[in-house]
Amino acid sequence: MSDDMPPETETLVLEQRFALSNANRIGKWIAPIVLFCVDYGAVVAALLSALFLRDKVLLGIMPQLQHAYIPDSYIFFLIPIMYLGFLLYEGLYSKRLPFWQCVEIIFKSSLFATLMTASILYFTGVAKETSRLFILFSWIFSFLYLSITRHVTKKILLKFGLWQKSIVVIGAGRTAELLAKTFNDEPGMGYKIVGFIEDKDRPLLDEYPHLGSFSDVEQVIQTTGVQDAVIAVPGLEREQLLNLVCRIQPYVRNLTIVPDLFGVPLSNMTVETSFNERMVMLNVCNNLAEARNRMFKRIFDLLIGIPILITIVPVLIILSIIVKIDSPGPVLHIAKRLGKNGQEFLCYKFRTMYENSDDILLKYFAHNSIAEEEWNNFAKLKGYDPRVTHMGKWLRKFSLDELPQIFNVLKGEMSLVGPRPYLPREKEKMGYFLPAILQTVPGITGLWQISGRNEIDFNGRLRMDEWYVRNWSMWHDIVMLIKTIKVVVTRKGAY
Repeated sequence: MSDDMPPETETLVLEQRFALSNANRIGKWIAPIVLFCVDYGAVVAALLSALFLRDKVLLGIMPQLQHAYIPDSYIFFLIPIMYLGFLLYEGLYSKRLPFWQCVEIIFKSSLFATLMTASILYFTGVAKETSRLFILFSWIFSFLYLSITRHVTKKILLKFGLWQKSIVVIGAGRTAELLAKTFNDEPGMGYKIVGFIEDKDRPLLDEYPHLGSFSDVEQVIQTTGVQDAVIAVPGLEREQLLNLVCRIQPYVRNLTIVPDLFGVPLSNMTVETSFNERMVMLNVCNNLAEARNRMFKRIFDLLIGIPILITIVPVLIILSIIVKIDSPGPVLHIAKRLGKNGQEFLCYKFRTMYENSDDILLKYFAHNSIAEEEWNNFAKLKGYDPRVTHMGKWLRKFSLDELPQIFNVLKGEMSLVGPRPYLPREKEKMGYFLPAILQTVPGITGLWQISGRNEIDFNGRLRMDEWYVRNWSMWHDIVMLIKTIKVVVTRKGAY
């Protein structure tokens, strides 16, 4: 241990060493077995639920249906083995992934396993007596059961320390802070930070044990007994980084290096190596640059947007009447926004401000310099806004003012998920983020909205929108739509 480490910290680390190492050793073998058994039970339960819904519930409603026939060997052996095989192939019994990434893999695995199940039932002749509804229900139930049971099981394993993996982090700067935040926000990953190795005085060291400096990294690693280390110092020079890697690797089982790639598209990044030159090449793809991905995104918007419009028509009519009664002026606020490739379009929202809102704002700033500074930083007023009507406050609180934008989505001017629709006058302030953000149409919701909305300053929104465009995937859109519901209900970041 470092000579600078307080005695009480050293004692704590030594006590944790034995507790964590024992839990890690036991959990390394028990956790995958438990997860495997739970997954098997979830798949069998899903198949039985699908069979029950098909033969007991629907058959009572529609007597013309025939009983579905699935042999027990399929229910309890063949089909579950296919599901577990896909999960095993995806590494879900060894990888430690964030919740939504794990759910994405379960979604794909259950879909592929269901398609293979349908094929096997067809080619073995069982499909002659098998309902297509059973296939559909088995996919839906398997996805839900696997996602829920895995989440709950990991929580139970964590409670007993069996899904916990202790790590030492080399570096305690900004990158290490982001790493620690990720582990705290995603407890299901099971990472337990034993402490940090750092040469400088960092704020992070007030929250975690300071185990030592770079000069005694080997001694610290051996003393803690930790078998997993993370180098989170992207600013190190090449020789310094190689030196650390060579010194640490003999004493750990797994060594992870966090490179300085923040903002770079990572969704479809592939790694290529040159053996002769000992060189690593990262192949970066911009998903939204491909026409087929833009087509898939547009189809997704239509498939989801049309049912949404049909559902909310009564709500739109009621809100229109209330807005009209609340204050003089039009029902809709129609304003120009920056669209794809910088082309301006008319964006629809329920009017939430008085008609002379600009004059009201200027008069307010004349007597409130703090509010003017807030406006310059956030392009919004997070607290009191004199321009907003009584009804407007309620509409904004629940994001109901944005419902008319569904018409922009159907017209192709906006998407359900995308960057924030920026004002034409904000074009100059967007700087070098502008080309990336304007590669696609803006969205009703997006990464900025589920991450704090009005709590994030203007530059923060730009960085998030650029990250979204460069790292787009269909699954990201689905997750953001789900998270938006939670944000609207809890009113996080609303004003």
